[in-house]
Amino acid sequence: MAPRPDLNSLLASLDADAPLADRHLWLIALCDWIRGNEGSVPASVNRVQLFLQAVQARPDAQTRLQAWWKKLVQTVDMTTLLADFGFAPRTAFTSELAGRLRRKMLPGTPETIDASELFLLALPGTFDAQWIAALDAATLAGLAGVLSEHPAASGWHWEHVTLEAITFCASQISATGFAAELRLRMSEEARNAQPFHALVADVQTLREQINRLPRDAYAESPELQAAAQQLRERLDACRHAAATVYAHLEDNGISVGLVFRLRQLRERVLRIRELMDCLLSPSPTVSAAKLISHLVVVGRERSSVRALVASNSSLLAAKMAERSAETGEHYITRTRGEYREMLAKAAGGGAVTALTTWLKFLLGAAALGAFWGGVWAGAMYSASFVFIQLMHWTLATKQPAMTAHVMAIKLRDLSSGEAVEEFVDEVANLVRSQVAAVAGNVGMVTPVVLLISWLLSSATGQVMIDQQHAAEVFESLSVLNPSTLLFAAFTGVLLFAASMIAGWAENWFVLHRLDSALRYNPRITRVLGRERAARWAGFMRRNVSGFASNISLGFMLGLVPPVLAFFSLGLQARHVTLSTGQLVAAAAAYGPEVWRMPQLWWCVAAIPLIGALNLSVSFYLAFRLALRAHNVSGVDRARIRKAIWTRWRRKPGSFFVPT
Repeated sequence: MAPRPDLNSLLASLDADAPLADRHLWLIALCDWIRGNEGSVPASVNRVQLFLQAVQARPDAQTRLQAWWKKLVQTVDMTTLLADFGFAPRTAFTSELAGRLRRKMLPGTPETIDASELFLLALPGTFDAQWIAALDAATLAGLAGVLSEHPAASGWHWEHVTLEAITFCASQISATGFAAELRLRMSEEARNAQPFHALVADVQTLREQINRLPRDAYAESPELQAAAQQLRERLDACRHAAATVYAHLEDNGISVGLVFRLRQLRERVLRIRELMDCLLSPSPTVSAAKLISHLVVVGRERSSVRALVASNSSLLAAKMAERSAETGEHYITRTRGEYREMLAKAAGGGAVTALTTWLKFLLGAAALGAFWGGVWAGAMYSASFVFIQLMHWTLATKQPAMTAHVMAIKLRDLSSGEAVEEFVDEVANLVRSQVAAVAGNVGMVTPVVLLISWLLSSATGQVMIDQQHAAEVFESLSVLNPSTLLFAAFTGVLLFAASMIAGWAENWFVLHRLDSALRYNPRITRVLGRERAARWAGFMRRNVSGFASNISLGFMLGLVPPVLAFFSLGLQARHVTLSTGQLVAAAAAYGPEVWRMPQLWWCVAAIPLIGALNLSVSFYLAFRLALRAHNVSGVDRARIRKAIWTRWRRKPGSFFVPT
């Protein structure tokens, strides 16, 4: 790395007639010198003052600096920095995401007339915002004096650029407000108020008032102050009208693209207000420094892909969490009747999984390639899971990612001891429900697999798998195999992903009003009839989430392992119910002598651990997402742990059977 130049070298190399790239490289080098090692804001402020004193002490350097600054403002478009910096060039989430990824991977060049690009190169980090904000008024006034030979003319140029930026922002706000996808989702009151219609006219009125007055007369002009107040009120009205779209999205499904456009509109409204404050401020240099400091922070945020996705998908995450919570309520048992019903539903799911185990071994005997074997395995798993759903039975590991959102909602208010006790009650209900579901699945898959093996043996003389493949099953499920628990945790991730796909699919279904289309579309009702179309619409509305979850989980269990193997990532799925079925089938291959084999018992010991990891990993991921989606923070974890531990000591049975 080249050494950082000193101040004398910087001043000596200043040349207003240098090529464009060299002039901009000088600015980048100056900012780098001011930053130093980014260890101290006061040290950077001192270096700014040192630069100012050095320039003031050298008339030739000041002359060259003023010529350089004049060339800079003439060749670089400052309006783009003030109006567009931090905003997407097109009001679309996907285009902005692609742009951020491109900027991360491709280097920037100082050979540009776009002030935004130069700004990112010269002031790339949050430390720059800190030292700029720390500059006092005297230092800023000194910098303004050494940069321009005629401060009045320079001030006029700054006002002109600021007004142009305000005009550009207002035009973008109007265009967004007039877009059909937003306008149709605004409240009727907001549409009737027509706040976007006169926005550009209000900006023009402000421009006319400023152009007719000298700078020192701004504060004393009632016409200018009235124009500024009118524009501020218009901006507030536009912002309020756009905010009414959120109510529509909450009721009718979230679109990340629409949320992105709404946030862009809101940020442009705030940008205009900042530019107006800077324009009408009695201390323009201080306001300009504050604005530049803010733009540095905006530039940092603009380069973050994670911040873009997080900020614009928060409402989608909340809606997915809300829809999962509606489903999750059905998975929590609170009475003896509900507990028995859960056991019965889980038993049905276990019986179907036993048949799935047999089909899986038949598919393995076909010796298909890795990819096509995964495709058919995924289709088979999906069909099995969808059948369980349609029969209103239960697969235990599908519960945690749904119930996590219910638990997160319970954490919103734990201010009283009674609320904490209610939360502990819900924890006990949840654990008991999970135990019942796993017990029902595992308890039924075991005898049904044995029954299938006995029927096959009686009919064909062979069981599900031979002893060679049974030994492979023992090896893959043994608790002594370090991969077993890793694969079980990985399966928990797949279960969580399936629940998120379910929430997204239901949100997409509602957002595009497909239930209404199925119910009323003339072409559909002409084929199905009105009554049948209505039944189909209701059926899909109730089951679209389950279909998406079950089908996606099935194909992930079948396809993800071979796809990852292609990239030399040997991750496999270890689902507790499917693993139990495979273990029972492997044990049946050996007959009664299997009871004396230690391999069996190592696998039996692994089953509860596989189940625990399936449940806990998917629950943890969904719970963390739900906490963020529902804005739950500041939870007293120690208080909750103490309450749960007290319940465990006093009533341990409540975590396993209803009281």
